[in-house]
Amino acid sequence: MQIQVNSNDIEGSARLQEWVGGTVVDTLQRFEGQLARVEVHVSDENAQKGGAADKRCQIEARLQGFSPMSVSHKAASLELAVEGAADKMLHALDHQIGKLNPAIEPMGRVTAPTDEAPPEVVDAMLEEDFLENQEARGKE
Repeated sequence: MQIQVNSNDIEGSARLQEWVGGTVVDTLQRFEGQLARVEVHVSDENAQKGGAADKRCQIEARLQGFSPMSVSHKAASLELAVEGAADKMLHALDHQIGKLNPAIEPMGRVTAPTDEAPPEVVDAMLEEDFLENQEARGKE
């Protein structure tokens, strides 16, 4: 996963880039194989003036095969802004990937017989129950 860190009105030192990139990579690690590139923009919206929630972090992620996704988070400190934006991106990616996976339909509770039947008999009985449920639902 390629991470690019941009800063505006915040000194863009190598240490800042390493810390921001590391935080985002740690949070989005499980999507590493699916993300082509991640851009992180950190800024201080009030420049040198103080203010509540004036630090902003915007993360744009490019999930392979999809349009880019963008989230942002404002907070009183840069650390909270980066962590908040990373968490929002994690949720957005979970939501997008979840749309791709078919919903799992509950089939009811299937239990194995209580007597000590050999495993192949138990498997056959469970398979029969499954097929009966599928037929009852109109699926084959």
